Amino acid sequence: MPHSRRPPAVYSQTPFLTERSRRRDAMTRECSLLLPRVCAALADPRQSGYDDTCLEKLLDWFHLWTKFDPGVELLQDNPCLTEFITSVLALPEPSPSILSFTLQLAGILASSESRFQHLQQGQLLVRLFGRDGPLNGALWRDASVRSGWVNGVHNMMLHQAALQLLCSGGGMDVIFTLQGDPSLFVASAANQLLVDMLILSVETEATKPLGTKDCDWPACAQMIINHIEDSLQSSCAAQIEQSLKLLTTLFSSCHATWTEALWLGVAKQVESFLTGEAVQAQHVLAKLLLKMAWSPVFFNPEGSFWMLVTSALAHLTPVQAGPLAVGLLKLCKCPQDVRIQALTVLLQPMDCILRATSQPLEYAGLLDESVSDPITVEGLLSSKSSCVSLLNQTLAHLEELLSWSRFPVDLPNTPLLRSLITILQFCNGFLSPASPLGSTISRILINCCRVQRSALAVLAALSNRKVCDTLMESLFAVLLAYLESPNTSPTVLKKTFQATSKWLARRQELSCSSNQWQKTEKILEDVFLVLQKRLCSPCWEIRDSSLEFLTDLIKCLRDQDEFKQSLLSSEVPKLTENLLEDPESYVRASAVTAVGHLAFMTYFAPESPVIGDQYNKEDIVANLQEILSTDPEGFPRRAVISIFTEWLRQGCTGQVEETGQFVSRVIQTAQHDLDWEVRFGCLELIDAFCNRIFHPLVPPGCPPVSSAVTRSIPKDEVLQILCRAKLFSFLFRSLCDCDKILGQRACDTLLGLSNCLYPLGTQRNLDKPVDLPAEHSIAWLQRTLRQGSLAQNFPTDGVNGVDFEDPESMMLALVTVDLIELHDELNKSSDHVEKSPQSLLQDILATVGTIEENEADCY
Repeated sequence: MPHSRRPPAVYSQTPFLTERSRRRDAMTRECSLLLPRVCAALADPRQSGYDDTCLEKLLDWFHLWTKFDPGVELLQDNPCLTEFITSVLALPEPSPSILSFTLQLAGILASSESRFQHLQQGQLLVRLFGRDGPLNGALWRDASVRSGWVNGVHNMMLHQAALQLLCSGGGMDVIFTLQGDPSLFVASAANQLLVDMLILSVETEATKPLGTKDCDWPACAQMIINHIEDSLQSSCAAQIEQSLKLLTTLFSSCHATWTEALWLGVAKQVESFLTGEAVQAQHVLAKLLLKMAWSPVFFNPEGSFWMLVTSALAHLTPVQAGPLAVGLLKLCKCPQDVRIQALTVLLQPMDCILRATSQPLEYAGLLDESVSDPITVEGLLSSKSSCVSLLNQTLAHLEELLSWSRFPVDLPNTPLLRSLITILQFCNGFLSPASPLGSTISRILINCCRVQRSALAVLAALSNRKVCDTLMESLFAVLLAYLESPNTSPTVLKKTFQATSKWLARRQELSCSSNQWQKTEKILEDVFLVLQKRLCSPCWEIRDSSLEFLTDLIKCLRDQDEFKQSLLSSEVPKLTENLLEDPESYVRASAVTAVGHLAFMTYFAPESPVIGDQYNKEDIVANLQEILSTDPEGFPRRAVISIFTEWLRQGCTGQVEETGQFVSRVIQTAQHDLDWEVRFGCLELIDAFCNRIFHPLVPPGCPPVSSAVTRSIPKDEVLQILCRAKLFSFLFRSLCDCDKILGQRACDTLLGLSNCLYPLGTQRNLDKPVDLPAEHSIAWLQRTLRQGSLAQNFPTDGVNGVDFEDPESMMLALVTVDLIELHDELNKSSDHVEKSPQSLLQDILATVGTIEENEADCY
């Protein structure tokens, strides 16, 4: 009779409430025995060697525990927690790490109002977070204690009682002070705490819609708002910046309508910072405005907020305004006039570059008018210290814009392309402008690799946009100049290759007339002449990027006859094949990939061009298999497996029987490879082979046919093909691989095969008798697989082994072995036991030492 099988949906069958209850009960049981000992050990003044990582994990565990168990019973059932806090408070000078831990733990425990009141019965929270606590002690100078105090307050700030404790106990002044703490972590945490306290105060205490009057706001909220207003009016730049950061965090995290009332109270003061020279907070102001722009509270296009944004775009420096402009352009609901102004800000440096070259009038620039004073941009581009940084930032923003498939504002693509060509000509010294500004920029940018790389990246991104064809000749002249120049650095050359491949593909689409074809052929001829030299470069990085460039070209243009003829009539294919023996492993790997893709144009193509005798299918397959079996480095071997898989996916390895033999040879070679990525690639090869069997491909060179006509292979024959390919041995062995990711992938493949061959609910052809040794061997296989990577001797063919090439045995294995249970085990975290609460508590006991009763045998 057929064997039963659980459905794959078993992974999501556990109800949430049942799981929550189970986890809570498990944590309670585990902690009940160990927690008192841990608390006693941590509070022992004789201890000093604490593991801060363990303490942080313990705090995370308490966070989880208090969510599962929000009631006061947690403290009543575990009095050791309260005793621990009391013991630490009684120490004359606890260690900073323990005091910080205690502050955070107390905050976690006080996160529910019932536990808060329980702790307050012993005045523990007042003693920790009030005036008489660590604030006045010598340990307050330690940043970890201040951080623990802020985080502890933050942990409990989930209810109104916690707000009242801070407001009445002087805690607010402490938080205001910590905003300017020398520790950036403490200052950032204090800033976030104030924001969350403001939101909590308004949401829990406000009884009516809020206005700008002081009497409208709850007490705690009013204290924070007064602090913001006072700081913004201060003459201290640090205080102004702190309040602007606070507002930025608030508008980023809260989109409630009351935030508009708060903004109206400070708007005029904030606006004054745009024109004030004494305050240097413009960079923070740009971030604030961007966060506000993304808040739905300020979406009204008629509101005064957008007037402030346009003023900021005009008054901020190009460096400060750039990120604001990009952020506004991402915003769909940004008013059209603001969006156009933001784009203008981004294009101003590129406009200045064009105007500095004294080009003819019709090519003078990108913009009809400027947002800010052009003199400012010219001054930045005339300075060596600011020119490169401004251009890099601008180019990075433009590359980001060009990567968007839908863009609300049209870019001036042709002038932008002209400005990019100009920058690249400045950088390699091919342009000597007559204007003083152009000469200055040219001297600054000469051989500047940073700008070259950025400009080439934008150039590559621009290849997807519509541009004027008249610039093609200038564009390829610049690209070829960079490809040919011995001064081009390897990193810049790599970017040049990438841009060239994209624009060649684009030109191929545009080349319709015979005249255009002749120009394209001339460009290809020049490119391959350069590539021949670069493939022989003494620099391995250049050889490597040259091979990558060749591969990109083949992927884009291999179906174009003119490209095929140009490539195969050059020396490039022979040089590429020679690099299979390069001394550098990265180059050998890239050569493998390039040769593999060259094969698509030679012996895999239905109508291959006439080529030399050096290209032989059997020879190249043998060469790659030799690399797979003998290359001492992993990169080339991985590349071979990847190329073989690609051939298989493209249906280039012949009919199913021939493909099975090919796969079998690859498996026999790769299954014992010491590189796990090679073995993983072999599993991907098997997946491609199985897909080929279950979803037959049209043979290369044949006309396409409908899927109904494509012959499907009977399941019995499929199993025989898989067994002859010897893939089951490798798949089952991989389940026990020491690299768990291989086991996961192999299990997925076996599950897929089982479901395809023997779908759930169908007769699995097990009615005919199965010999007893086969049943015994499958049972042994099941036991061995349960051992996982601990299995010492995986079963092989023999007296007690499994015949992985026998279809009957493999059918029995697929329907008998509990692959779903194995899947569950393999997908468990490898440290699911070690990171349990019980193990964590044991680790802490081990860390603090072995003093008397605290001694613990952890493992």
